[in-house]
Amino acid sequence: MWFVVIGVVMLVMNVTGFGPVGAWTWKDHWWALLAPFGAAVLWWLWADTTGWTQRKAMEKVDAKRQSRRDKQLDALGLHGRKKR
Repeated sequence: MWFVVIGVVMLVMNVTGFGPVGAWTWKDHWWALLAPFGAAVLWWLWADTTGWTQRKAMEKVDAKRQSRRDKQLDALGLHGRKKR
């Protein structure tokens, strides 16, 4: 996601003529203006093929489940209880 944001910011800077990126021409620096989008595609390919995306989603669901469980145990008064 950050690569896409960086790419959009660079494109806006180029179109508006702001900063050093604003002085770049498409003829000379097309690769630099499109590089963040290529990096985003490579990142998404890597994240999906290695399972990183799915693993992060599962960790988020597990954290929510544990939070719900802890909240219910606190409500029942069983959370801080010692085992015998």
